[in-house]
Amino acid sequence: MFKNKTVFITGGARGIGKAIGLKLAAQGANIVITGKSTEPHPKLEGTIFTSAQEMRDTGGDGLGIGMDVRDENQVKSALEKAAAHFGGIDIVINNASAINLSDVQHLDMKRFDLMHQVNVRGTYMTSKFAIPFLKESDNPHILNLSPPLNFEPKWFGPHLGYSIAKYGMSLCVLGLAEELKPLGIGVNALWPKTVIATAAVRNLLGGEEVVKRSRKPQIVADAAFEILSKPSKETSGKYFIDEEVLKAAGVSDFSKYYEVPGNELLPDFFI
Repeated sequence: MFKNKTVFITGGARGIGKAIGLKLAAQGANIVITGKSTEPHPKLEGTIFTSAQEMRDTGGDGLGIGMDVRDENQVKSALEKAAAHFGGIDIVINNASAINLSDVQHLDMKRFDLMHQVNVRGTYMTSKFAIPFLKESDNPHILNLSPPLNFEPKWFGPHLGYSIAKYGMSLCVLGLAEELKPLGIGVNALWPKTVIATAAVRNLLGGEEVVKRSRKPQIVADAAFEILSKPSKETSGKYFIDEEVLKAAGVSDFSKYYEVPGNELLPDFFI
């Protein structure tokens, strides 16, 4: 199903984006890893190029392209390079995201702007410029790593800037699914039920104690696999939760996804 299909991932050097890439590469997909991680970082594992090599080692093909998702010319160029290299683009994963959980009084505007440029504008722009390539695919999908739309005040009061930015990605699903329906392009969101052990969690959101109560990125990758396997014309405009997707696919034992088996899991934001 995914053999020789081309998957364009924003922010895929590590974490959830990389896990989705590896899952699809194992099925023979071509994985395009984009992002700013072109050189090794002292606190962050891997680069877009080492990630692309892992895609090749897993059984697919991999291409690393340096790209700042905020830069229009770089996004256009990366999509064009990916399509030229692999002969098209079938799936776009809008995974790149910036996070800062400060409240309004403590969030400086530079960080506010960064979250909106990466999360909302980056998602909107990557999707926009991918449309000419996606509409040539026989099962084109856009998948945003963003939450279901939930307008309870408790998800806005503590970190309004971040919430607006993440919900902006989810609003892109709502609008794009409707706009692209005539083209047969499926546009959906996927969000984890529990906290996922990523570099952001380790470095920004509580460190190892939070990681111990998290699930591995593989659970999101397995859920993405199920969504992207569905016909794009029949699966669009939906807000999926990883655990619910896998339960519907027949999974009942989730123990393999635990970072520390038996620990009480932390629910993710917006759930």
